[in-house]
Amino acid sequence: MPQYDFDFFVIGGGSGGTRASRIAAAHGARVGVAEERYLGGTCVNVGCVPKKLFVYASHFPEEAGDAAGFGWDPIPANAVRHDWGKLIANKNAEIARLNGIYRRLIEGAGAKIFDKRAKLRDAHTLELVDPKLPHAPAEIVTADKILIATGGWPTKPDIPGGELGITSNECFFLERFPERVLVVGGGYIAVEFAGIFHGFGAAVTQIYRGDRFLRGFDGDCRAFLAEEMRKKGVDLRFRADIAGIEQTGDGLAAALKDGHTVHCDAVMFATGRAPLTRNLGLEAAGVALDGKGAIAVDAGWRTSVPNIFAIGDVTDRLNLTPVAIAEGHALADALFNPSGRSVSYENVPTCVFSQPNLGTVGLTEEDAAKRHGAVDIYRATFRPMKHTLSGRDEQTMMKLVVDRASQKVVGLHIVGPDAGEIVQGFAVAIKMGATKKDFDATIGIHPTAAEELVTMRTKASGPWQAPVRKAAE
Repeated sequence: MPQYDFDFFVIGGGSGGTRASRIAAAHGARVGVAEERYLGGTCVNVGCVPKKLFVYASHFPEEAGDAAGFGWDPIPANAVRHDWGKLIANKNAEIARLNGIYRRLIEGAGAKIFDKRAKLRDAHTLELVDPKLPHAPAEIVTADKILIATGGWPTKPDIPGGELGITSNECFFLERFPERVLVVGGGYIAVEFAGIFHGFGAAVTQIYRGDRFLRGFDGDCRAFLAEEMRKKGVDLRFRADIAGIEQTGDGLAAALKDGHTVHCDAVMFATGRAPLTRNLGLEAAGVALDGKGAIAVDAGWRTSVPNIFAIGDVTDRLNLTPVAIAEGHALADALFNPSGRSVSYENVPTCVFSQPNLGTVGLTEEDAAKRHGAVDIYRATFRPMKHTLSGRDEQTMMKLVVDRASQKVVGLHIVGPDAGEIVQGFAVAIKMGATKKDFDATIGIHPTAAEELVTMRTKASGPWQAPVRKAAE
């Protein structure tokens, strides 16, 4: 008789945990999965998927405006009305469909799902509690190996009235659309939601305490995207932070540390996410956390307890859904059918679904200079072909960062429509070590924006500079 109930038990049914459980079960392991909220985790329920649907939805007003330049009769503004409730309902239906797919994938692989909260009693024992029946006796199960894949959760700053603010979680379920929105933060989520709310017609103010948002991204791209967002009408304020929120007769009053007040209907905090490690029984099992409160793991995702592992956002390293999926797959292989599969954290492509998008793979110009010394920069800015007729004042930037000694393209960055779709293909080239000569020898597809990446020949002489705007008369 087996010593344990399961060979492998996964705490968390998000993208990483689902992949790990499916692969382990496919290798013949007896697998259990505990998920207390929703299958699919943050990405499917309150992250990538609904966010991208909202981005699509918020583009339509611009698309309608652009149509006139192509000969379509403009639609009178009073004839167009957005049904926020219908969008939420349709989104909910799609997420429910995906939840069902995740359940079928896990169970179809042979794993058993527990719709319960899992807590460690020791290194091999877990207690499972139904969140709907918190006082009912816990179910006890044992496992040889345990994986923690509980992800992260949005945080709010500790300020007066902070409870009046919302996070990205709540944005997907708002009963009424807020006409005036203050977005606090400067990362992916803040930038994306500033564009989403603005696209739907809200008056959006975004504040960030730093000199420029999207810390860690290429400097030219950060500056260029800020310019494009301001052109669209987003009120971007850098070196600004929130001090407190008060309820008023017609909404909220957000006091800023510089003395200004922003009157709005919603304050959205996108000021960070924390690993979900509380109430997991980590102390009882002896699982150590790092200085940031994330689960500390080695190169093989092993925690301080030899039979307990952790992947994804709960380790707070490279917090991207495809990375968690890759980690889950590689770990399941390593534990139950060693294949040599590994995960490289170098040259991981990513996209900010801002408006316009920001897609990137490889090193920023700043990081490349630190790592390689001398670098060559190739950069192009241009009006997308679509807007030669639409008349919209929107620009695209494309940039290559080249190691001067080897001539390898070590960074590729785009700000413009469909940047993520373009970067995904070029990421293969960067991963394979393509040189500038390889790019130059590639025939472009004409007319496309992407062809610019294989036709750039002139080196940039300095950082990108925003054009001087004419003062409003």
